[in-house]
Amino acid sequence: MPETKPSVPFVCFHDAGRSQLTAALLLHLSDGPVEGGSAGSAPAAWVNPVAVQAMAEAGIDLSAGNPKVLTMEAVQASDVVVTTGCGDTCPDFPGEQYLDWVLDDPPGQGIEAVRPIRDQIERHVRALLAELLPR
Repeated sequence: MPETKPSVPFVCFHDAGRSQLTAALLLHLSDGPVEGGSAGSAPAAWVNPVAVQAMAEAGIDLSAGNPKVLTMEAVQASDVVVTTGCGDTCPDFPGEQYLDWVLDDPPGQGIEAVRPIRDQIERHVRALLAELLPR
């Protein structure tokens, strides 16, 4: 019987910054054994260009990122849903396991402010991977 990969959607309001950064870092750092994606309750038209720049500096191409709407199906298929600091604006589906990572929001900030957000997200993602993929 094949093992299933843990699935983690990352959610913020616009799916243009924090959730995009987080999903990209999860996929990059896990190198395959975890499924991850990002979504928002009111997706923006594009990913924040400064978030794309911050990820490029880390060797991760986020330029093809596309904000998406959070679906009930994605939540139901997940092992844990991670909200990225959107508070009451994040959707809540009863019965699902949630983690809320309080993160600053990149919009309107320059690269100097987004780098520490990216680095904080990386620390969170590494800790989550250690829980999801015990060695």
